[in-house]
Amino acid sequence: MSFTFIFMVIFCLESLASMLQNGFIVTTLGREWVRCRALPTGEMIMACLAASRFCIHMTATLNNFLSSFNFSHVFILLNTFWNFFNSLTFWLTACLALLYCVKISSFSHPIFFWLKWRISRSGSRMLLGSLIICVLSSISSLFGSVITVQLTVSQSSYGNNTLDYGSHTFFFKYFIFHEAFFLSIPFLLFLLSTISLMYSLCRHLRQMKGHRPGPQDPSTQVHIMALKSLACFLIFHMLYYFLLIINSVKTTRFYIHWPWAWEVIVYAGLFLHSTILMLNSPKLRKALKKKIQDIGHRQVIRL
Repeated sequence: MSFTFIFMVIFCLESLASMLQNGFIVTTLGREWVRCRALPTGEMIMACLAASRFCIHMTATLNNFLSSFNFSHVFILLNTFWNFFNSLTFWLTACLALLYCVKISSFSHPIFFWLKWRISRSGSRMLLGSLIICVLSSISSLFGSVITVQLTVSQSSYGNNTLDYGSHTFFFKYFIFHEAFFLSIPFLLFLLSTISLMYSLCRHLRQMKGHRPGPQDPSTQVHIMALKSLACFLIFHMLYYFLLIINSVKTTRFYIHWPWAWEVIVYAGLFLHSTILMLNSPKLRKALKKKIQDIGHRQVIRL
């Protein structure tokens, strides 16, 4: 059994687990949304983020299997959809981090209070703004893909090595600029929001040391757990971002020889990131526990 086949199976299982996980988040929060006709801004963004990640894994799986066949038009279409959902994931993650920052942080600056009041009431506007930006990103990606394919077809028709070099140069420069522009802005916003929130929590812990008996205090434990979650949240999202930028170049030896292994590593960060979101939500934890209990009862009844 080859290593390529092993990593292919691992990638498929990882994608399936991610789609089940994000599908569970969308179903749980979607039912609550329909039942109450409203959701808190954080849960609204989380539901949209889970839906976007579900679509990312689905299109990535189709992309990886179709890339070995000569379906250029289908591949361009899937790649455009993937770019749209990937950009949407980055913007929604940035919006979620910004929301957590303004809701939990204890900064006393007037601008911060204005942001806290404004963002908490602008969930639908944040979603609409992210959607518009990502549509523009996908149009840009489609434009670049079409030009690259036309250059490649021209090269194959005339056998011109200069055109071949030109198509690769265009692809490299255009998509590096595209990824750097459309992904770096939300990533930097996410990074700034998360670091600010971690700084605020660390400062709060230092203040509590002089007033609380020690680390066994429940409030202190909650803040320590929040810091650990944020640290993991930051690491996994940074891992996904940097691996994605490297993946867009496709020049590393590891990617050339082990493409499926590279895909497993890239999407592992996304899967773990979603896991943290799910486990940090009391509503989702409760729904997951109930779901597991229901499955256990069904198994007992069958036996």
